[in-house]
Amino acid sequence: MASVAFLGLGVMGYPMAGHLKNKGGHDVTVYNRTTAKAEKWVAEHGGAFAKTPAEAAEGKDFVFTCVGNDNDLRQVTIGPDGCFRSMKANSIYIDNTTASAEVARELAAQAEAGGFAALDAPVSGGQAGAENGVLTVMVGGEKDAFDRAKPVIDSFARMVGLMGPAGAGQLTKMINQIAIAGLVQGLAEGLHFGRRAGLDLEKVVEVISKGAAGSWQMENRHKTMIAGKYDFGFAVDWMRKDLGICLEEADRNGAKLPVTALVDQFYKEVQQMGGNRWDTSSLMARLER
Repeated sequence: MASVAFLGLGVMGYPMAGHLKNKGGHDVTVYNRTTAKAEKWVAEHGGAFAKTPAEAAEGKDFVFTCVGNDNDLRQVTIGPDGCFRSMKANSIYIDNTTASAEVARELAAQAEAGGFAALDAPVSGGQAGAENGVLTVMVGGEKDAFDRAKPVIDSFARMVGLMGPAGAGQLTKMINQIAIAGLVQGLAEGLHFGRRAGLDLEKVVEVISKGAAGSWQMENRHKTMIAGKYDFGFAVDWMRKDLGICLEEADRNGAKLPVTALVDQFYKEVQQMGGNRWDTSSLMARLER
């Protein structure tokens, strides 16, 4: 059993912290900007909650964060009440936020100066993956810290991989989001085409999902897309944040992402339709409006 702090109890962080407590058997203290959410978590899972990130992290072996963006991340780590102000020597900071590689490297350097380790460890698998404890975790950082942290991360993951030095986890997550953007648009266009052609879409998917067109998106999202229901996963607002990170990094490294840039604009149109909180499969709604 390890002493753990978990900062950020959103749709992903709330169940992830629960798995650390219940499946992993760790001693968990949580922090959330909205205290009521932290109080609810403690009532449900036990453990404790703290009023600041620094208070939550004090004396802990592992400190996790799962927040919104780079600015939120800096606030809970190196801000006035940030966890970096109280983390003990040789402890490990693990960030599950999808953020930039730049902030990951920045925090890794700050951690090294403070005498502890940092891992950027964004996750994939969505809300369902978090709730079921089967997330994929892409990690950047030093191997020694990774080896120490992996048994703890395993509490909410089915796959945990060390991708390279600081920032490599975030870069890998960018590839994940780039691939998803193209897949969802392709699936939306295919289903839209099939509907216009008068085909039975369930029969179509039953057949083509067993061939080269099959994907997680097809298996898990085709029914809700056909039904025009878009309340089942990762929100458009968050996908646009992630694709923005991808496109900014591509500007830096010279990668060409024409399809990603186009799908990002399609998601912008979905936002203009009022679909900010619809899930990413709502690209179908844009085609069928």
